[in-house]
Amino acid sequence: MARLSLCELGELVLTPFNLAGLAALWAWLHGNQQLFRWRRDRLIQPLPREERDSLRRQRRAERQAQQHEQRQLALLRAERGLSDDERLELDPVWDERFSHWIQLLKDNPAAVGSDLDLQQWSTALSIGSDAADLRQWLIVRGLLDPNEPIGLRGSVWSRCFPSDLVEEANRLVALSNEERPGDEQRIDLTHLATYSLDDAGTREIDDALSLERRDGVDWIWIHIADPSRLIDIDSPLDQEARRRATSLYLAEGVMPMLPLELAAGPLSLRAGQRCAALSVAVRLDEDGAVAEQRIARSWIRPRYGLTYTDGDELIELAPPGDEALSDLSGLLMLRMRWRRSKGAVMFDRPEGRFRRSDGALTLQVIDPSPSRLMVSEAMLLMGAVVAGFGQEHSLPLPFRSQPAAELPSSDELDRIPEGPARDAAIKRCLSRGVQGTRAMPHFSLGLEAYVQATSPIRRYADLVAHRQIIAQLSALAPMDEERLREVIDDLDDPLRQSIQISREDQRHWQQVWFAEHQNTVWSAVFLRWLRPQDRLALVHVSELAMDLVGCVSAADPAPGDALELRVGRADPVRGELQLQLA
Repeated sequence: MARLSLCELGELVLTPFNLAGLAALWAWLHGNQQLFRWRRDRLIQPLPREERDSLRRQRRAERQAQQHEQRQLALLRAERGLSDDERLELDPVWDERFSHWIQLLKDNPAAVGSDLDLQQWSTALSIGSDAADLRQWLIVRGLLDPNEPIGLRGSVWSRCFPSDLVEEANRLVALSNEERPGDEQRIDLTHLATYSLDDAGTREIDDALSLERRDGVDWIWIHIADPSRLIDIDSPLDQEARRRATSLYLAEGVMPMLPLELAAGPLSLRAGQRCAALSVAVRLDEDGAVAEQRIARSWIRPRYGLTYTDGDELIELAPPGDEALSDLSGLLMLRMRWRRSKGAVMFDRPEGRFRRSDGALTLQVIDPSPSRLMVSEAMLLMGAVVAGFGQEHSLPLPFRSQPAAELPSSDELDRIPEGPARDAAIKRCLSRGVQGTRAMPHFSLGLEAYVQATSPIRRYADLVAHRQIIAQLSALAPMDEERLREVIDDLDDPLRQSIQISREDQRHWQQVWFAEHQNTVWSAVFLRWLRPQDRLALVHVSELAMDLVGCVSAADPAPGDALELRVGRADPVRGELQLQLA
């Protein structure tokens, strides 16, 4: 194959032949051309045809790849949602990038601006420099659901129950009317007039109440669903419930700890059905202290499935022949007064929570009505009795405690108006609750020992408490303290996640709510400073039954001072809410 020097090739192709032309030819030969090879001996050799064709194909493929990448970048730069076909057009590596960016938002939003992968693409894709910019970019393109808490992604609640667990749940539903181990120990309480009280639409019904008048003595019966009848320890359903630790409650509904086929079916205390329960009977003395108590596995038949509104009417009216609920309320208010005498700290104020159904967002204000207070006090009484049972039998249980707190003095509290501001001053002094395997006092409840044991369908620790009690009642070996501690520790992470996800969910719908009420002005009460250097404070809005954070422009408000709250900025897409107070 012919070989030419630079001058020889120049004489063939250059007109006129001169030094400037040779320099240009030399540069061309060393550029991205596909005809000649510049050899080490500085001679020029034409490329074989096969190699030229191969290079052309390679260059064509590179151009096509560049064009494909530019089309993808153009798609991603467009300020609109991607269609399904457009998503399919994106290379798989983009899905990996999106997943990484979303995980970054979930785990460490403060690191968004310093992430190397994101920095590489932020300019080309017009992504801003902070977490709010990235969130908005992902949402606009349909890569992130603005209404789904980002903490939910990859969590134990992010997936449906596997088909094998649903099949197992349906199998247990079919078995629920058959005799099960331990049923022979149950006492028959189906003759009692038993009431369940819940919010309208509740499907997992954990608890019910009865009043039994025996020889002139009133006995309070507290009945709790008994899922251990159908769900064996370490069965696949039990393991899944342990992974979840709790049902997760969001504005748009519940993500249950157990399949609803079971949780809302034979495990629930359904009106008119014979239901398995763990029941506690309590006789109070004249002061409200526990005088006598009994724990037993039982059969009950709830006669009434009431809403709290129904319960309030029955308590208030006490119709002849149906006074039991009113009498129960009186007994449990006596118990509440006893706890108050033991130092219990009570905040019986309305609580606001956002709900979303069929696309409509509503603010539900939950008032501490007579029926709600009655049920709440009954559940605390159940927890105290279960804790006492554990102490009496040296039985390890998932006890809940709270260290003693030094509350503000009477003089300090008297300087703060009664209401939300005074409550906030007290709450600020309280320590967080602690869960452990040994009984310790619970300061704010005014109890020497306490166990949550009233929601075994919705809280795994409550189910564990039930199993421990049932083992003791049945003369079987309960879980030892070391193993119980391991179980409690295993529940810590999913429980913490559930709290974070629920808060994130409510925070998002709060942003949506205020975005829809940009021009409304609310009356607020100053509670305390959060960051006085930034004029950031905590206030209470009674109309919404919420404590909110806002920026104060008033001079120096004191706890209890009246302020006006307005929306400064509410952008749920960016996840931003700024409230102004004056």
